[in-house]
Amino acid sequence: MADSILVINCGSSSLKFAILSNAGQTLIVEGIAERLGSDNSSISFKFEGEKTVIALQDSSHKQAVTQIKHWLEEHPHIQKNLVGIGHRVVHGGETFTHSVLIDQNVIQGIADCSQFAPLHTAAHVIGIEVAMQIFPGLPQVAVFDTAFHQTLEPVQYLYPIPMAMYRDHHFRKYGFHGTSYRYISQRLAELDPKSHQQGVLAAHLGNGASTCAINKGKSSDTSMGITPLEGLMMGTRCGSLDPSLISFISKAEHISSDEALDILNKKSGLLGISELSNDCRTLEEAMVSGDNRAKLALDMFAARTAKYLASVATTLESIDHLVFTGGIGENSSYLRHVICQNLKAFNISINEDKNNNAPRGMASEIHTRHSNTKVWIIPTNEELVIALDTFSLINN
Repeated sequence: MADSILVINCGSSSLKFAILSNAGQTLIVEGIAERLGSDNSSISFKFEGEKTVIALQDSSHKQAVTQIKHWLEEHPHIQKNLVGIGHRVVHGGETFTHSVLIDQNVIQGIADCSQFAPLHTAAHVIGIEVAMQIFPGLPQVAVFDTAFHQTLEPVQYLYPIPMAMYRDHHFRKYGFHGTSYRYISQRLAELDPKSHQQGVLAAHLGNGASTCAINKGKSSDTSMGITPLEGLMMGTRCGSLDPSLISFISKAEHISSDEALDILNKKSGLLGISELSNDCRTLEEAMVSGDNRAKLALDMFAARTAKYLASVATTLESIDHLVFTGGIGENSSYLRHVICQNLKAFNISINEDKNNNAPRGMASEIHTRHSNTKVWIIPTNEELVIALDTFSLINN
């Protein structure tokens, strides 16, 4: 068996993991530890078509990584080929423009970015420190969600607020889903080699959603900002709105501005409008059975996605490709249809038969012969990018 990499994506109450070999092309095992910090936390392993769930005694991140180590000890032929660990890190600020081998200075640098993503960053640091304890001697790599967008020009990433706020506090647009967009750009170049010298619009649509303009392989603009709240309407996030609304909500509801911000992050978006769910599948089923609020939520999501695709497109010389990815982008033919309908002024059109019958889990083209822009569905693979970066940095 070839060398393998353990990929860890550590959240505040969950820890996703996967072990990949064969230069990241072969998935050996994957799983998730859920409800960490609560009484009924567990970790699941999917291996050779079977799923095993194990209850966690103390529900900590350390216990979750310890269980991964135990699993490896029970599969010594896999354990002996483990050569490194790659960690997904949400926010690298301006400090990290590419993936890095982890040492104490890197851990400190990640912690220094914590003001922008406190919950995520605290979890990432815990995940890294725990993995270093439990797998001593194994090289570890940090791969940053913000790094791909460090190619934005100041005219795109600066906010029109006093410049002292940027100089003193680094308040600016950072963007997210960068690991996904980097994969999409590389995968599209395999499918259509000319794309690496062209203009690409990409929509990563899931519970978190964003758009990105990729000009000749580099990010030129993106919809998310200093945090993932800016830009599109999402599962529970409102996306961009008049910032004064925070003050209005706070006064109207007699709550603090932080509590108002919590509503915009956790109780808005698809959930807030539909008053039913933040899950796109649930809303589409409800819409089919006549729920107008569910349809309104989905159509608002589509309208805002189209708006932000058009917005980031202003940094491209031409719109040669439009790519849908992420759980919703890959699986919702309804939302792809409505988004492209909203982009008809750009002469972007899709073949409804191809859109409705696109094979799951595979890349496919869905545009009509008359469309100015090639429209694609490309499943993302962030774990592969993390594994490849880890291999690369270890071997160098």
